[in-house]
Amino acid sequence: MLPPVPVLSDYGISEEYGFLPAELPLERLPDPYYNKWEAIVANLQGLILSKRLRGVIDRLPILSTAGLEHDSEWRRAYSLLCFMAHGYIWAGDVPSERLPAAVSIPLIHISAYLEVLPVATYAAVCLWNFKPLFADEHVDNLENLATLTTFTGSIDESWFYLVSVAIEARGGPILPLMLTAIEAARANDHRTVTACLRAFAERLDDLGTLLQRMHESCDPQVFYNRIRPFLAGSKNMAEAGLPNGVIYEDGTGKEKYRQYSGGSNAQSSIIQFFDIILGIEHRPTGEKKDPASESEKEGTALPPKHNFLLEMRKYMPGPHRRFLEDVTKVANLRDYVEAHSNNRELTVAYDACLAMLRAFRDKHINIVSRYIIIKSRESRSLSRSKSPVAERRKMDIATASRQDKNDPSKKNLKGTGGTALIPFLKQARDETGEPAIDSWARRVMNRDFSTKGQGDFFLGKEEATDGECGLAGTWSIDENVGGICHY
Repeated sequence: MLPPVPVLSDYGISEEYGFLPAELPLERLPDPYYNKWEAIVANLQGLILSKRLRGVIDRLPILSTAGLEHDSEWRRAYSLLCFMAHGYIWAGDVPSERLPAAVSIPLIHISAYLEVLPVATYAAVCLWNFKPLFADEHVDNLENLATLTTFTGSIDESWFYLVSVAIEARGGPILPLMLTAIEAARANDHRTVTACLRAFAERLDDLGTLLQRMHESCDPQVFYNRIRPFLAGSKNMAEAGLPNGVIYEDGTGKEKYRQYSGGSNAQSSIIQFFDIILGIEHRPTGEKKDPASESEKEGTALPPKHNFLLEMRKYMPGPHRRFLEDVTKVANLRDYVEAHSNNRELTVAYDACLAMLRAFRDKHINIVSRYIIIKSRESRSLSRSKSPVAERRKMDIATASRQDKNDPSKKNLKGTGGTALIPFLKQARDETGEPAIDSWARRVMNRDFSTKGQGDFFLGKEEATDGECGLAGTWSIDENVGGICHY
């Protein structure tokens, strides 16, 4: 007996909006009991700028979660407390290693209810943190979206979150479409499978266009120095000032340090759904494809390896995580297309999906390069021109990159999720093209476009000692903290 194809409504997932909530996020908790939380978040930017946020939260009473009723209220409370928590930790000149009980106790309780970790996840800042400007317009339209909460009050921060919201909304209809494709493959209906794959490829192209709009209203300088530090977690953040993590106070005095990854697009369930549905395997960073294991597969899915993407599922809402696990059990499109490789229309449609998803990941790498890698190099260059006193004014994930580049322990730039950025992203992109059926398509998608040789005359001298040489340079992998699986 084959396992049943998942039904979206069983996981609280919308056929129209995907992993976004079917009912719009609340703009305010209805119970006046929670006005103190709402007041702090409504004035979050002013409290951060005036350096009064920690003092206000320190005087905050511990509020009960008993007044939260509907799921939308629990989600709103979770988002409020996550913004308060990260503001408290990162708003000072030095990050705080302790989170007061007034935030940590309700946050832990609410996180347990929502089956998500008590940290500012992708769900807290994107999925449950938006509103439409006009109720009669769709939320996949960027011009119709606004954020509910930000750390900085800047258009740049809002736009950064809203691009992801629009991608989630635009990609939502792909979920029922590809579940239909799974059913069709079971029934050997190659026409329906082909039609679904074609529609999938076209929608992936739309998502890539949305992603490229990031530069329109999010300035790299503002993102790197003002927004990104607040999104950092407490895992692998020793250089940013949290060597042990953060203690979530619970009043017992016996608390232990906790370490969580910060918000990351790898926590987007829809991107992982794309990989699962197309049968794309992601390996730990630096690990090559094993031809032997591929030959032994015999049509069955390989057991999942512990890697960064699987780790990020812990940061997804519980129902979304279970949906991905259940889809993995029934995903059959790659096997079906491989078994019908003589069907030209089918294989072209499948390979088109891989090509579009690979192109999407290429665009993501370009954004990371522009918004983080280049800004990091500029930051280090600027720091070398400053006096030591001026340089020590603040410590966070942005200033942590201003290191001695000759120190081999500080070469690999990490994202807010705590993993090495470019080695992970480039390998994930390259792995996307591996299942291609057509030999020409496979050759094109897996082609190495990097320039060979050292110190190419046209490119100039390669800064190999930097460890962050742009997308065409040589990237080292720090085995202590980097990549997909090293923690």
